[in-house]
Amino acid sequence: MNQPKNKSREMGLYIHIPFCKQKCYYCDFPSYAHMEAYWEAYVDALIKELNDKGELYSGRAIKTIFIGGGTPSLLATRDINRIFEAIHARFTLVPGCETTIESNPGTLDAQKLKVYRQVGINRLSMGLQAGQDRLLKALGCIHTFEDFKQAVYLAQKHGFININADIIFGIPEQTMDDWHETVQRLMAFELTHLSCYSLKIEEHTVFGSLRDEGKLSEMDDELDRCMYHYAVEKFMASGFPQYEISNFAKPQYVCKHNMNYWERGEYIGLGAGAHSFTDELRYANTPDVRDYIAGIQKGTPVITEENAISKEEALSEAIILGLRLNMGIDLSEVSHTFGVDVASKFSKELSALTMQKLVEQKGSVIRLTAKGLDLANQVFIQFI
Repeated sequence: MNQPKNKSREMGLYIHIPFCKQKCYYCDFPSYAHMEAYWEAYVDALIKELNDKGELYSGRAIKTIFIGGGTPSLLATRDINRIFEAIHARFTLVPGCETTIESNPGTLDAQKLKVYRQVGINRLSMGLQAGQDRLLKALGCIHTFEDFKQAVYLAQKHGFININADIIFGIPEQTMDDWHETVQRLMAFELTHLSCYSLKIEEHTVFGSLRDEGKLSEMDDELDRCMYHYAVEKFMASGFPQYEISNFAKPQYVCKHNMNYWERGEYIGLGAGAHSFTDELRYANTPDVRDYIAGIQKGTPVITEENAISKEEALSEAIILGLRLNMGIDLSEVSHTFGVDVASKFSKELSALTMQKLVEQKGSVIRLTAKGLDLANQVFIQFI
């Protein structure tokens, strides 16, 4: 990669750990089970990439760190220590840097949580997915609801306050009563952030294969939307304002790392399949673990995607990503940033979307309506 043009801006850091004990049946992320033989070499490669990127982006302060996967909490504590030693050796962290690690409730223990605190991790994201063990089993998850319950209590015992839980609706065979129970069970915990996703059955997953064979059906759209509306209502009534289509947080606990994505902030991604965005260039490492390790060892990283973002594409991204947020986007600010009158450029689209009650405008700010949240993709496509 070329030397960055501006070395003073703050940026996010994403680190991908692509290993899991068992791949969930719906997952289409670059994550792999039964690759323990590569773990040590992978961490070695990660540290080398950290050193290389640290030199390339020297002078750039890191404002958020997110360790995702896969299941990062599978890694031994010595590997977590090594990764953070490299981060601190190569990067300057902004004071109070939000540092998140994703975890599976069935893989956490007291020693791991103690080390997480020691290295500076201050935010946990746990994948609950469902409140019923039969649905967790149907999803291919390795944990139970009891595992989640104990993991939350153990994390809080070790001083973690900022804890997110992911849940999924639209699971095959999931009933509205199941969803009510999942949401209500979640409200019993002292969490700070909730992520709530509609299940999408993707190609090249176990669920995708079952669907193609006629053995699995996707949930009815009407029931899917009922589940979403129920969650939005209950979360907001319980002190978790919605700030993005799928995300809810108590005041002061909005995920800063994800906000950086939605606000088109810059970030660097390390590890197999990780994406980066700097100087209007988006690029991604190969998702193949073996190719990733070999490329980093040779000093020639295997890049599978590299796209220079044009001004037109950047403007579209700013509008689409901004509309994901409940606060919407300020057209005057976007116009100033891109040197174009956005309201005039998209006057036809904005007028049609307003007439359809998919967006609403107050002053120069536009945002999705409740109907627009349900039909967000129909809105976004207008700005591509």
